[in-house]
Amino acid sequence: MMTIRRAAALAVLAPALAACGGLNRSAATPRTFDGVARHVVVISVDGLRADAIEAAGAANLQRMMREGAWSLRAQTILPSRTLPSHTSMITGQPPEVHGITFNDERVDAEGRVTVPTMFDVADKAGLYTAAYFAKAKFRHLIHPDAPDDVEAPRGLEVVMAPRMTQDVVQFLQFRRPDLLFVHIPDPDIAGHSVGWMSTPYRWAVRRADAAVEQIRRAAVRTFGDDVVVIVTADHGGHGRDHGTDAPEDMTIPWIAWGTGVKPGRIEAPIRTFDTAATTLWLLGVEVPADWAGRPVESAFDRPAVAAPAP
Repeated sequence: MMTIRRAAALAVLAPALAACGGLNRSAATPRTFDGVARHVVVISVDGLRADAIEAAGAANLQRMMREGAWSLRAQTILPSRTLPSHTSMITGQPPEVHGITFNDERVDAEGRVTVPTMFDVADKAGLYTAAYFAKAKFRHLIHPDAPDDVEAPRGLEVVMAPRMTQDVVQFLQFRRPDLLFVHIPDPDIAGHSVGWMSTPYRWAVRRADAAVEQIRRAAVRTFGDDVVVIVTADHGGHGRDHGTDAPEDMTIPWIAWGTGVKPGRIEAPIRTFDTAATTLWLLGVEVPADWAGRPVESAFDRPAVAAPAP
């Protein structure tokens, strides 16, 4: 069973939405814009080792690297596990600040993350946010009003790349979020099942690669050239597990593609909590001063200045 907020009416309202051009909350709440792009799509490929992009022949990610800015030396946090790492990715803070060090679904016992997420900050700036989470544990990152539209499974259900792609592409036919986050779980599932860098793992990386490309194309159809797509990962892996400080677990890719991106390798160090800060910076939203994450400004051709409060 999926947890769905507001987006649940899409299937019923689709004909009417198409007739009127779709819903766009940001268009209804104009604001001074001083960012790089009005729309940012962040795609996290769960368990994607940086060296797996070439090893698996992930052609779409390789093309995004050629056309965009990239690093194959970005670093995640300890413990290098899915929920703590994604919490850092979305809150701009390390685990000792956000407090999520466990890696299973404990919403009833532990509650939601207590620090602001990038969805909360963007929401306060009047932006429209959406998230598609593939695992139930991500419900820890869902606050009452942010993201505005969100899907996450319950229990043991995992939403694999084909279903995730279908849902996101359909969503983008009728909605224009300023910030969209998408989680693709396939490489992590394959890594735990048969091992990182195994043949099935490389197959899973290629499935994720195809999903990224379909979502990127849908974003371009919806937003034109006013979008930045960031592709990264929460952790790598070795053997059939991860979570250590081994380079295979800690090293992740970070790719930015789209408007304002300066093509080439990013030399500056990148940590996973920089993703949240970069996302807000691109959208012209002031990054909280107490965040550990900082924008990866060197990946873009022009600077952005935070937009005033609405």
